[in-house]
Amino acid sequence: MYNVYMLKERYLTQYILVDLKDKMVFLGGPRQVGKTTLCRNFVGTHFKNPAYFNWDNRADRKIIMAATWPGDAEILIFDEIHKHRQWKGLIKGEYDKHKETFKFIVTGSARLDLYRRGGDSLQGRYHYYRLHPFTLAEIEGMFDTPSVLGELLLDRDFHQDTLDTLDVFGGFPEPFTKQNIRQLRRWHNEKIERMFREDILDIEAIRDIGNMKLLSDVLSAKAGSRLSLNSIREDLEVSHRAVTHWMDILEAFYYHFRIYPYSSKKIRSLKKEPKLYLWDWSEVEEEAARFENLIASHLLKFVHFITDHEGYRAELFYLRDVDKREVDFLVTIDNRPWFAVEVKLNDTVLSPTLLYFRDRLSIPYIYQVVKKDKVDLLEKGGRVISAGRFLAGLI
Repeated sequence: MYNVYMLKERYLTQYILVDLKDKMVFLGGPRQVGKTTLCRNFVGTHFKNPAYFNWDNRADRKIIMAATWPGDAEILIFDEIHKHRQWKGLIKGEYDKHKETFKFIVTGSARLDLYRRGGDSLQGRYHYYRLHPFTLAEIEGMFDTPSVLGELLLDRDFHQDTLDTLDVFGGFPEPFTKQNIRQLRRWHNEKIERMFREDILDIEAIRDIGNMKLLSDVLSAKAGSRLSLNSIREDLEVSHRAVTHWMDILEAFYYHFRIYPYSSKKIRSLKKEPKLYLWDWSEVEEEAARFENLIASHLLKFVHFITDHEGYRAELFYLRDVDKREVDFLVTIDNRPWFAVEVKLNDTVLSPTLLYFRDRLSIPYIYQVVKKDKVDLLEKGGRVISAGRFLAGLI
């Protein structure tokens, strides 16, 4: 079992500390991903006198509304304040008044770039990060900034049992560190209930919360598949507008994410039907779908870090053309292909579809990632590689 105290220094900590020197930091991410723990671990280590306020706590709300900050505080941490309708104006006013006295961190379990209600713009006053669950590279202590558009670092050592644990228990801190199947099931149920009861309903007026919960129940079976909202609408017997709205809300609260087909005239690409994945891949029961979701989540964390910290426009797509040729993932920088990834459980013969898209789109690097251990083969300019070795080269 992993020592939870060894995992508290999260991969974003060092970057947040640097960015706090000149701006606020906004930290988004799903419920229970470790945002509060990351911030509270600044205590004693990086700041002697932090002041933490959670909007869900009544006493803290009174302090926030009265703006009575401790005079000896070095940093003010506001958790879940996006639930306050006028939160943006409040934070802007306090930052403009006290930015020479305090550092500011704002965290939330919803996308803070969406829930900006009331007041003037905060543009130019903050850096925004998205905190992801544990991934292989983070657990193994590999925090190197990637060489954008270069070859991935695929020669790192890693522990296979780390990957096996991630596959079963996911990357959220509590189930990963406890490693207990019964507790994992209970954690899934409690997390989803609290997401609806304490997060979504605090911000959104949902008339049919029952069917929205049913929607969340069926999404785990659709991980790795192209998403048809019309099919879901028929299954739930609700309007297309309702399903679209619910999907957007669940995505804003980091329950799932969607990736879209890469558009290019060179491949007669499709422009519709995103593929769906969950932030918590341990909810996915079928092995191949769960493994693909694990890879997708690692890649999303990778592109989010490159966007949030490095400032590049990094994006994650999949490839599919009108002839139904498909590759699972494509990572781009400023819409320029960087590397493509095909995910297989055991197949170590390089996919001809990978080669086709590489040649058509001039993709510099292609990888076929397999679950089998100790695989690293070079073939026709592509690489067939074990998941552990590939993931250790990310973030």
